[in-house]
Amino acid sequence: MLEAIDARRSVSSRHLAEPAPDDATLLRMLRSAVRVPDHGKRVPFRFIRIAGDARIALGDAVAARGLALRPDAGDGAVEKDRLRFTRAPLVVAVVAVFDDADTAIPAQERLLTAGSVCFALLQATQAFGFGACWLTGWPAYDADVLRLLGLGVQERIAGFIHIGTPTQEANERDRPDPAALLGDWSPPA
Repeated sequence: MLEAIDARRSVSSRHLAEPAPDDATLLRMLRSAVRVPDHGKRVPFRFIRIAGDARIALGDAVAARGLALRPDAGDGAVEKDRLRFTRAPLVVAVVAVFDDADTAIPAQERLLTAGSVCFALLQATQAFGFGACWLTGWPAYDADVLRLLGLGVQERIAGFIHIGTPTQEANERDRPDPAALLGDWSPPA
């Protein structure tokens, strides 16, 4: 199990091609992804599949929204937004679900659970031999884009998980030394 965790790599969405997981495989991946800590068993997340022509339509809408926000944006920026969801054959939006009326579970814990789902989905994707990349970008924080995706007022994007078949091996990158990050707490004297 540690070998699988240690072997996890993000594959750039530019290097993800067809095929994407079929429906049964995606559901199996999601079954693993939902096995995360969830204080209060609130299930503070849901998924939106963005596939096929929907990726192109979302890219067009995001490009138009980006241009409305930044009328002086160059052609390169507009094209980047247009292609944002089209590089990988499948994008799964992980939506964090909050509930202001439920004060027993803090919003941060709900967000952390949704973030854990993103990471678990990356692990499950790689376990099935696919590649994946967790991205957000400005569309994840734009109210108009969130409405377009059908999010409610108490929902946010935790991540867009781009999934496909890697066209090249993902390179390892430098990782931090855990010993340098570990500190010990001592009670005050």
